Amino acid sequence: MSHTGRNDLPLPSSAYVTDDVPAATTRRVSIKNILVALLLSVLFFLIFCFVSLHGYIAWVLSNPKVAPLYSNPKLSINLEYENIAFPAADGSRIMQGWYIPAEDSVKTIVFSHGYGANREETWIPMYDLANFAHRLNFNVLMFDYGFAAQNSKEVATGGKKEAQQLLGAIQVAKQRGGQEIIVWGFSMGAGTALQTALKSPDIDGMILDSTFLLEPDTMYHNIRQHIGLPRHPSLEIIGMLLPVLNGTSLRQIPYAQVKSEDYPFPTLFIHGTEDEKAPYPIAEKLAANQTNPDSGVWIVDGAHHELIFREHPKEYLRKVSLFLGKIKLASQNTNVQIGSVSE
Repeated sequence: MSHTGRNDLPLPSSAYVTDDVPAATTRRVSIKNILVALLLSVLFFLIFCFVSLHGYIAWVLSNPKVAPLYSNPKLSINLEYENIAFPAADGSRIMQGWYIPAEDSVKTIVFSHGYGANREETWIPMYDLANFAHRLNFNVLMFDYGFAAQNSKEVATGGKKEAQQLLGAIQVAKQRGGQEIIVWGFSMGAGTALQTALKSPDIDGMILDSTFLLEPDTMYHNIRQHIGLPRHPSLEIIGMLLPVLNGTSLRQIPYAQVKSEDYPFPTLFIHGTEDEKAPYPIAEKLAANQTNPDSGVWIVDGAHHELIFREHPKEYLRKVSLFLGKIKLASQNTNVQIGSVSE
């Protein structure tokens, strides 16, 4: 005889009633969640692309492409020279360069090449200026910054490391008998010279062609030449990425001090009105700070970045020759005054 258990009895229909939402509502919620997830994915992807683009820009700024050396002073301008190696002032690396001696001369010009170039800087062209300096009886020192080194190349730092490297070159010029040392800089090499002069008592004058000083304004100006990024937050993002990629923060570049400094020695600023990389008001502002009576500025109408010598060779050499003559005269007057005091 079978017994029907309590659990075997049919359940009332009310027992099947649940709190489940209708299937259509469930489908709408699922689609909504999928759309939100897709939108968030797209948003995060765009943010990733935006940050990656800025990372690429920061990497390119830190790693300029530099051509190898193709010649030397003997082949190009028939001048005898020495291959030299010397340490940066902070001992961080060994620099490579050329020293072109002038007969019985205690005057030396140290060339400070620009970003993306080496000591030859062919578009200027640097060999012609070296030959000109040598004809004026200057010893000439030409060297490669670390980012342009033929071996053991390093990142560009906008002057932080380069200033120590230029200080090393100035020390070599002094060790080789240089009593009158002129730094002739181009573009970022000119900006590096301005930073170096904050630290060195051995500079007697500077010629600064197409001065580029790494600061937020000029950096953004150059970025805008290639891609239309917003100023903010682009500057902030690149500013955060630069220390990661080249170990240098913009705060470590003393651009504010440079822009307000009155240097004690004569400085000649040369700049073109059509300079697309470093707007010429930069040179005007820097020149306006100088009180040395032999300092000056030559703004060349229609001239381009680092091409002023190529575009106006005779006037360029005349201006430089007159400027160097003033430094020589000032040096002679100082020696006379020192002699008078000692008597």
